[in-house]
Amino acid sequence: MSGLYTAIVMLASTPTPQPNFNENSVTPTWVGFAATFLVAAAVVLLCIDMVRRVRRVRYRGEIREQLEAERDAAASEQPPTNS
Repeated sequence: MSGLYTAIVMLASTPTPQPNFNENSVTPTWVGFAATFLVAAAVVLLCIDMVRRVRRVRYRGEIREQLEAERDAAASEQPPTNS
């Protein structure tokens, strides 16, 4: 059991960087920019699509309520028929 624990601790520990490693020299370059830009563009397009779909559903509900109100008003104006 202690061997498993030692392996987990060794895998979970982070190695110390080399002394000649300069953290300021690491940059994402154009690949990182392109990936970030593509993710941001996808999020914007998904938000625009979601707003359009929500608006369409809301308009359909409003029209359905309006048609039901008109149908109820027309039904209440007609005199009842005697059978």
